[in-house]
Amino acid sequence: MSRCSFSLESLPCSHACLSTSLLAYCLKFHSRGLTICGHNCLLTAEWMSASKIVCRVGQAKNDKGDIIVTTKSGGKGTSTVSFKLLKPEKIGILDQSAVWVDEMNYYDMRTDRNKGIPPLSLRPANPLGIDIEKSKFPQKDLEMLFHGMSADFTSENFSAAWYLIENHSTTSFEQLKMAVANLKRQASKKSEGSLACVKGGLSTFFEAQDALSAIHQKLEADGTEKVGGSMTQKLESVLNRASNTADTLFQEVLGRKDKADSTRNALNVLQRFKFLFNLPLNIERNIQKGDYDVVINDYEKAKSLFGKTEVQVFKKYYAQVETRIEALRELLLAKLLETPSTLHDQKRYIRYLSDLHAPGDPAWQCIGAQHRWILQLMHSCKEGYVKDLKGNPGLHSPMLDAESDGRPSALAHLTQTASLKRGSSFQSGRDDTWRYRTPHRVAFVEKLTKLVLSQLPNFWKLWISYVNGSLFSETAEKSGQIERSKNVRQRQSDFKKMIQEVMHSLVKLIRGALLPLSIREGEARQYGGWDVKAELSGQWLAHVIQTVRLTYESLTALEIPNDMLQIIQDVILDLRVRCVTVTLQHTAQEVKRLAEKEDWIVDNEGLTSLPCQFEQCIAHSLQSLNDVLECKPGEASVFQQPKTQEEVCQLSINIMQVFIYCLEQLSTKPDADIDTTHLSVDVSSPDLFGSIHEDFSLTSEQRLLIVLSNCCYLERRTFLNIAERFEKHDFQGVEKITQVSMASLKELDQRLFENYIELKADPIVGSLEPGIYAGYFDWKDCLPPTGVRNYLKEALVNIIAVHAEVFAISKELVPRVLSRVVEAVSEELSRLMQCVSSFSKNGALQARLEICALRDTVAIYLTSESRSSFKQALEALPQLSSGADKKFLEELLNKFKSSMHLQLTCFQAASAATVKT
Repeated sequence: MSRCSFSLESLPCSHACLSTSLLAYCLKFHSRGLTICGHNCLLTAEWMSASKIVCRVGQAKNDKGDIIVTTKSGGKGTSTVSFKLLKPEKIGILDQSAVWVDEMNYYDMRTDRNKGIPPLSLRPANPLGIDIEKSKFPQKDLEMLFHGMSADFTSENFSAAWYLIENHSTTSFEQLKMAVANLKRQASKKSEGSLACVKGGLSTFFEAQDALSAIHQKLEADGTEKVGGSMTQKLESVLNRASNTADTLFQEVLGRKDKADSTRNALNVLQRFKFLFNLPLNIERNIQKGDYDVVINDYEKAKSLFGKTEVQVFKKYYAQVETRIEALRELLLAKLLETPSTLHDQKRYIRYLSDLHAPGDPAWQCIGAQHRWILQLMHSCKEGYVKDLKGNPGLHSPMLDAESDGRPSALAHLTQTASLKRGSSFQSGRDDTWRYRTPHRVAFVEKLTKLVLSQLPNFWKLWISYVNGSLFSETAEKSGQIERSKNVRQRQSDFKKMIQEVMHSLVKLIRGALLPLSIREGEARQYGGWDVKAELSGQWLAHVIQTVRLTYESLTALEIPNDMLQIIQDVILDLRVRCVTVTLQHTAQEVKRLAEKEDWIVDNEGLTSLPCQFEQCIAHSLQSLNDVLECKPGEASVFQQPKTQEEVCQLSINIMQVFIYCLEQLSTKPDADIDTTHLSVDVSSPDLFGSIHEDFSLTSEQRLLIVLSNCCYLERRTFLNIAERFEKHDFQGVEKITQVSMASLKELDQRLFENYIELKADPIVGSLEPGIYAGYFDWKDCLPPTGVRNYLKEALVNIIAVHAEVFAISKELVPRVLSRVVEAVSEELSRLMQCVSSFSKNGALQARLEICALRDTVAIYLTSESRSSFKQALEALPQLSSGADKKFLEELLNKFKSSMHLQLTCFQAASAATVKT
């Protein structure tokens, strides 16, 4: 960039009427552009006078050009003056310069390999001393032409031809001759060296030294000869004589003046310092009135005036002032250390003591006293609640809540406790007059956290004020700033220990009340001692967790470091884990009591309300854990520890198995213990045999069927819904819970099913053999068959009775039950047929008729096992010899089916299709 200064008089405007001064005015107020060599310089233009403008020219494209001024109205000036843009030349390392030059710009960066650059690498920018004109030859062509060479003249592979082509391709031969002469001159200068410069001026230095020495000797000789000794000694004697003469002349006058001044000063002092004589009495009066500011101001004034006095009277009265000020310091320190005290009063007393320059560090003493007071309050709070619990155990605890064994059902007041707030009470839905009060331990935690939140903020603010010096007055701050900064650095670790002690005491007191097993035995007496065996309910633990969480948020708002509050997060996590386990344990107890609520009322699907009650019980328990399982900012997951995962998984499995055990107990409960006065069945189910009426009592077989129906529904719906709820609440090991629960449920289902089949199939199977051989029937000697005998009809009627009983309870169980009954009957029938040694023709025809009649009747309930049994039974019979026998057999079968059409309706395919699963 170049600085350009030009005259407007040399710039003729295109408008003939525009004068030079007017053009300058236009540039000052109406200019639109100032162009030099095609570069707009309006931003750097500075109007100096009517005929002079100074501007700075940037990097222009052309070295030569015109200076054009353009006005806002569009008038464009012309110039006959040509401006040449001169680029600033760089000053080489070896060039002489009157200013400092940054030599780092001339280092050869290509040879810099993270080490110091040797002097040989320093070179002038233009070693030939002529203008450098860069060539337009491509760099790649030059590298191919001079392979392995370099244009850098400091390189070992320097190529002069490459350097000349690159930098002086258009230079004339005469200029190259001049360049050779420049190189020779530079070489001769280097040979002379810097020593030649020193040799040329050495004589001048010696001449100056000799002249200075001669002047010094001449001065010493002249002074000693003319004065007669040392000049300073002579001057001293003259001054002493003059002083003695003056004392003799004015001694009497000065003495009288001193006496008069002394008398005058004494009178002035008596009048002027009446303030000091009255100060001790004024201090006492102001202290009694509490005007400590007035006392401090008077003391500061007296101290500045008489603090270092040597007058005995002043010393006497000032000593009385100091005595009273010392008493005031003691009084203020006592007031400062009093507890409780407000932060405002503490700051005020500390400032007073600071102004009075009290010894020690009153502010730190106040911090220590406040710390001890907070700890004392926390432990006193605990002792008070423990004493109250032992004296009146029912004062704060609910009448039948978690503190006693007679805890009311959690389901009864779950909705009330879900919205429980701090210090509020709730009612059970069963009785409006049943009121619950906060348990002692919960009330203690609320009181403890409230106490900490009321004291700790002021304690923390007191420390912040101590650190930033706002506790002290401006005078004390300036005088003791250095010493106080040292104290702050020393006290930081001590205060951190105080905060940690408060936090540890808070957490240990909470653990002693709610998690007594988590504290050491040596601390049990100090932080525990509640002696309460009953466990708090999950709802109360959730309430405590919310209280501690709010405490943590309030402490975080004070900007207390997180490392000091980590132990609160730890106790919150332990409380959350404990709440989950206690809730699951209580849920298991609630589930166990569900058996007492079984009403045996069957709906259209063959179910009672028990599976729904079980699912609702778990749903309500998990819903009560929503806030507990939710991770607040900075909190870890309840299930992060493998031990917790395993414990929660086992408790969940226990809940499921407890319910399965309840089902088993209900299925085997004696008849006398069953209340069936409210028994109901589906009104759409036909009462086929009129066996169900108002005074009907529930049989053990019907209970088995109802439990079996519930088991099927649990396996198909309820357990899967519960697994989804567990997954929704981030429970771990849900797959294991489901597998174990399903396995136990299937085992119970199979066992109950086998019991029912045994109760129903055994009598039917047992009646077959006596019925076959009734009346001394013999397969070898029997009459021609006339139809199906009564024993088979009786067996079918019994199967129909089973069908009716099952159908009345659950349509879905009909195929499963009848299939097993048919299997048992077919197996027994096959055995009996195989035991016959031989059949007569009539006997074989009779046996085939009965086997086919039974098989065709229960065809829709046949299984592979029952088909195999019927096949074996038929194979044991002789084959029919003629078509007449087959026709006769078919006629008898049709006659049987026609005669028992009404009874066999339940075995028809249309009926079976409605109940097939």
